[in-house]
Amino acid sequence: MAENNNNNPMMNDENGKPKMPRFNVYWVYIIIILGFFLIQYFYSGKTAQLTTWQEVKNQMLEKQEISKLLVVRNAGKVEVYLKEDKLEKYKDRLGQGFGAVPKAGPHFYFTIGSIETFERQLAEAQTNIEESQKIYPEYVDRPNYWADILSWVLPFVILAAIWIYIFRRISRGGGGGPGGGNIFSVGKSKAQLFDKETRPRVDFKDVAGLEEAKIEVMEIVDFLKNPKKYTELGGKIPKGALLVGPPGTGKTLLAKAVAGEANVPFFSMSGSEFVEMFVGVGASRVRDLFRQAKEKAPCIVFIDEIDAIGRARGKNPSFSGNDERENTLNQLLTEMDGFASNQGVIILAATNRADILDRALLRAGRFDRQIHVELPDLKERLDIFKVHLRPIKLEENLDISFLAKQTPGFSGADIANVCNEAALIAARKNKKYVEKQDFLDAIDRIIGGLEKKNKIISKEERRTIAYHEAGHATVSWLLEHANPLLKVSIIPRGRSLGAAWYLPEERQITTTEQLFDEMCSTLGGRAAEEINFNKISTGALSDLERVTKQAYAMVAYFGMGKSLRNISYYDSTGQVEFTFSKPYSEKTAEQIDEEVKEIIDKAYERAKQILTENHEGHVQLAELLLEREVIFSEDLEKIFGPRKTLSREQELVKELDEEAHKQDLESKENQTE
Repeated sequence: MAENNNNNPMMNDENGKPKMPRFNVYWVYIIIILGFFLIQYFYSGKTAQLTTWQEVKNQMLEKQEISKLLVVRNAGKVEVYLKEDKLEKYKDRLGQGFGAVPKAGPHFYFTIGSIETFERQLAEAQTNIEESQKIYPEYVDRPNYWADILSWVLPFVILAAIWIYIFRRISRGGGGGPGGGNIFSVGKSKAQLFDKETRPRVDFKDVAGLEEAKIEVMEIVDFLKNPKKYTELGGKIPKGALLVGPPGTGKTLLAKAVAGEANVPFFSMSGSEFVEMFVGVGASRVRDLFRQAKEKAPCIVFIDEIDAIGRARGKNPSFSGNDERENTLNQLLTEMDGFASNQGVIILAATNRADILDRALLRAGRFDRQIHVELPDLKERLDIFKVHLRPIKLEENLDISFLAKQTPGFSGADIANVCNEAALIAARKNKKYVEKQDFLDAIDRIIGGLEKKNKIISKEERRTIAYHEAGHATVSWLLEHANPLLKVSIIPRGRSLGAAWYLPEERQITTTEQLFDEMCSTLGGRAAEEINFNKISTGALSDLERVTKQAYAMVAYFGMGKSLRNISYYDSTGQVEFTFSKPYSEKTAEQIDEEVKEIIDKAYERAKQILTENHEGHVQLAELLLEREVIFSEDLEKIFGPRKTLSREQELVKELDEEAHKQDLESKENQTE
């Protein structure tokens, strides 16, 4: 075999000598690991076992089993060495064979507080022992070499690690692009890039409602997928689209759906991420963002909460907000529609404060479209419930349309919160399925807060609260244009002692009569207290605040006053915050105050008149509320009869009920066939 190996040319070098195997760094790792295991093998015996002074005193000293006591002064412990003929007694604790405590010792150890106390206790324990047999401790100091080494080496290791970390950060941010090259890459854009591999798993099917908004956004997506269809006719893609709407209506979700549907790169960034403590960072990040977007064009850039940098610039520079924010806005305006073209880069932005944005940002050529994302109506709420109820285990035959009817004015985020809260309530009650009552409890909790049944309320206060809430319910039920009532409760929730749930009519404009009727129903609680108890309480604070603001809006904004008719002092540009005076004179202010007082007094008197004319029904309703704590619209209909008119919301409810009834009939006919 040796001769064959020597004759093998693959194993020999040019001179015919056998080749030496090449050095591999992994051999060093293997040797170190083997050495570690060998050390563990030869030195893996037990160390001294922990004991107590009581055991040493009562057993080892008393029976003269100790040969030596060694006090380690710098460690605060005493090592116990046993006599060789006494080791057999402690073999269960000291071990046997290879893994045993060495016979030479130490065999046990215990900790001490101070050496003086230990010496006194040792002397007291050996008072009855002969002098020749007494044990006198020995003292030693053992330096901790590892601690000394670490105290010298560890600071240098930490400094070296920090230096390597800083060096790597600098090297990463040292690119030659705009905004780069500075320490920590401050000027680099922090936008997240979503491409085909990292695209969010959200599409337009997951966005319930918002049909009109989806149509406009889908047109942009379709343009990116099929640009020739539009360019052949001479059309140009809009450069930007602004999603405007109240919080929680689905603006960011709609942008995620665009990222999921479009087959182009998608940059996502928040408006606050442009602002930094260093001067010039915001503008640098804007430049870097658009530089990356141009390289990936065609693409979409989404800026969430754009009002953080797009606020209107002040006319007086000394009283303007942040100069750094204005520089960032100026750079954004230039990049969106400046001298250089940004062909193929579409800007999507979202905000719920479009009224404070700068005019230059909203002009055509930058944000060509403003897509309004409003609160969902009844049918849209039904679709949103269907989306959020998919992962929830529901009871059989749960009427989802009923949940949509009970959540007027809820946004998509509120509905998602209702579904989650209902599941938590059902789990808290150890239920296997989420039931209808769980959803009702969740809605009540979100609107009014958590129930506080243990709150101490006297009988007189409880009676006042019941008549107050019954006053609201009575006036709102009997007035034609007031919002219809859903239910009334006198169970304390959050900071309120009682609450009433209404079904607001979904309308785009409001008349004077509708505003006046709503004010009358709001003042019904205070009027009920005065009529029934001949005194008033502080419980109407929120009602009075709401009515006062509504009356001022009628006179100063909507031009519904008598002497100030068709005049509005509302400023939609948002420039009022930069001025220090009112847009009207002191005399006009007095007229506004007089008209506001006249409207509120008139509404209050009408509420008192309605309650006086229907005193028996009001008292009956209040007593029923005291008995049950919660009453519904059916109870009011039994006492006062049906309402005069149906609101638009109630008409939609009726239409949905009719559609559900038709679907039930069709399913039954199909089953019989």
